[in-house]
Amino acid sequence: MSVTTVNLLALASNPLYFDTLAATNITQPAISLLSYDPSFTQSVIYPNATARLLSQPGWQAYHEGGVYDSATHALYVSSNYQSLADNINMTIVHLNQNWTVANVTSSQFPNLWEANGGTSYYPPGSDTSKPPPQQVWCDEGDFQHYSGLVAIDPAKNTSTVLLNSFLGGHNFSSVNDVRQHPITGDLWFTDAAYGYFQNFRPVPSIPQQVYRFEPATGVLQVIADGFDQPNGLELSPDLQTLYVTDTGAQHQTPNATRPATIYAFNISADHKTLSNRRTFAYADTGFPDGIHADNTGNVWAGCGDGVHVWNPQGKLLGKVFIGETSNNFAFGPDGNMWVFSNERMWEVRGLRVVGREVCKDWYGLDSCGIPGSGAPK
Repeated sequence: MSVTTVNLLALASNPLYFDTLAATNITQPAISLLSYDPSFTQSVIYPNATARLLSQPGWQAYHEGGVYDSATHALYVSSNYQSLADNINMTIVHLNQNWTVANVTSSQFPNLWEANGGTSYYPPGSDTSKPPPQQVWCDEGDFQHYSGLVAIDPAKNTSTVLLNSFLGGHNFSSVNDVRQHPITGDLWFTDAAYGYFQNFRPVPSIPQQVYRFEPATGVLQVIADGFDQPNGLELSPDLQTLYVTDTGAQHQTPNATRPATIYAFNISADHKTLSNRRTFAYADTGFPDGIHADNTGNVWAGCGDGVHVWNPQGKLLGKVFIGETSNNFAFGPDGNMWVFSNERMWEVRGLRVVGREVCKDWYGLDSCGIPGSGAPK
């Protein structure tokens, strides 16, 4: 896989510039690297990185999530919604000891009806010297089941509904993505309206917002509003910033005049509230969906032509270009990442960085050097 250096001055003055590049002037999805800044190959990814198409099963098996479970040594990815007659499946990517893919299967978990985003999960009181024993998935719900958060133990095939109503019994619209704060153990999540747009949820009855939930106490707080469709969210590695993607550019149909934007917020010293909302980045193709940070603070997001990478100041450094929408992706522990584009899963090897959550998911939170980390409170 070669690296194509993007000439920013040519790009700024020629709307058809990408048609002149072999890497982007393609008719079928193909993976390549686009460098928008020298630091992309100096500090983010090696120039001789390799990539390949891993899986193309003939249906939209690779949509959201990408959560590793150490007990089963597998990566869990939610498939795309098809119909109410067939709940969203969980695609299970079984790994070999060298992190290559052994095989791929499909399953469903009890009490998880329409899964979307997910994260690894330490229940209150867990031993954080070991990898997380569970996962939390956003259940978008349907016409018979409320939307909310469901804890899953993949090894035991068991589930626990953690949350399925806002204060006073209000129905969430379609809970979309979630992260667990590594110090407090709180679950931070977004609520969008995509179940309604896809005709398997009722008309939303509350705004589309960002929430903080304390699994040990039941405390639930709105921490940010003013979005069209809040979608992916991620913490910076120093836990001082929260990033939230707004994918309002896509409702039932696309509308590029609505947000395709990543917003950044300051996180308070007690890790409970947000302030200083600001625009961090705008995706030039499609919209930023799943979002992750690496251990150096760069921000990665699945967008309309692949995975985009920005530095902590919001400058676009480069793209893992595939020529089609990447809904999400997952970092591995060996300089690798898996990219999900609904019908396909791709693999990239040769990263100079690792994902913010890789240490926790593979080795345990207490080994990650996070100040104040320990058993979630």
